[in-house]
Amino acid sequence: KMGGFFQMLMKKKELIPLIGFMAFAATGATSAAIYFLLTKPDVILNKTKNPEPWERLDPSKPQKLITINQKWKPVEELELVKSLYK
Repeated sequence: KMGGFFQMLMKKKELIPLIGFMAFAATGATSAAIYFLLTKPDVILNKTKNPEPWERLDPSKPQKLITINQKWKPVEELELVKSLYK
């Protein structure tokens, strides 16, 4: 079957750039998914081990891929509610 694919590419050479761009896009999407899965703390695979991953995030550390001029300060009402539950 692969021989037929390459024969088709030899007949229709205009498909080679399209297939190259599609392979590049698929590789980029797969790499980004693996990168976020392994490096971002809010992405979890095992929910029984850590059911609430957002509780362990550092709010001063940016979580987005690109963060411009982010300044974090705690919300007073939220801190009050958290102190009541602890």
